[in-house]
Parts: sequence; structure tokens; C-alpha cells
Amino acid sequence: MDWRADFEAELERGAQARARGNEGRARVCARRAAGIVARQVLEPAGLCPPNAGALDLLKMLRQQTDLSPQALTLIDHLTQTVDQAFRLPASVDLIADARRLRTLLLPG
Repeated sequence: MDWRADFEAELERGAQARARGNEGRARVCARRAAGIVARQVLEPAGLCPPNAGALDLLKMLRQQTDLSPQALTLIDHLTQTVDQAFRLPASVDLIADARRLRTLLLPG
């Protein structure tokens, strides 16, 4: 599979988890999808350790100085920790954010 297929598969798994009421699994899948995007952006610049996980990749991507404010906001959402009830703010949809991040950073 190429990265696009891997990305879409993660988002599909996330949507299925959400439909089953498993928002925690949906968050994990969204973050993994966003990590795939981060790897595609970081690898050509030689900034991508081979065994880095999705959150590490997103944090490395966050350090890039040429990202738009919108991309930075999406990365902040994707790396945000949950509260004590294992929730994010109601306005945050990590599946949608992962898709927007891909559109911003890897159009086409």
C-alpha cells in the first residue's frame, strides 16, 4: 500500500470506531493517519527517525517554521491530551482535523 491508502484506511478505522461509540480508538486512528502525513512531509527533509510514532512525528512537524497557522492549530488539536474523563473539547474532531492537515500539507 502507498501512504494515501494507509491514510484512508486509518481514517476509515477511526470512523468505524466512532460509529461503535469508541471515541478513544477513533482518536488513535486519526492520530496515526496524521502521523502518516507528518512522515511524508518530514522524510524528504531527512527529519524523520525510522521508528518514530505518530505523536512524535506530529511534534517534530510542529517545530517546522514554514507551516501555516491553520496547520499549526490542527497539529495542536492532534497532539492535545484528553481530560480526566478521556475527552477533548467538543469542537475538536480529530478525524476531520487529520483530513484537513493532509489537504493543507499534501494536496492532490
